Amino acid sequence: MSSHKLGCLPGRQGWGSQMAPLPGAELVQTPLQLYRYLLRCCRQLPTKGIQEHYKHAVRQSFRVHSDEDNPERILQIIKRAIEDADWIMNKYKKQN
Repeated sequence: MSSHKLGCLPGRQGWGSQMAPLPGAELVQTPLQLYRYLLRCCRQLPTKGIQEHYKHAVRQSFRVHSDEDNPERILQIIKRAIEDADWIMNKYKKQN
């Protein structure tokens, strides 16, 4: 499975913890909610350059998967995107 699915963020190695990076992850149920959630996560990253990198990755992933219409697949993508965001947020938290 590619990490570039409907907003999944690149750079993830393994599954990591199940803890969400920002409050509200458990409320994400639609692609639009996921998109907004991931952009909020990007704003928490340490530098403008890193923020822009991940915002670009989120936008690209949404474009690539904009035609996905299988509800089960969409929920799977949402779950993976939140896990990936968690991994990335923890990665930068540990560096600071």
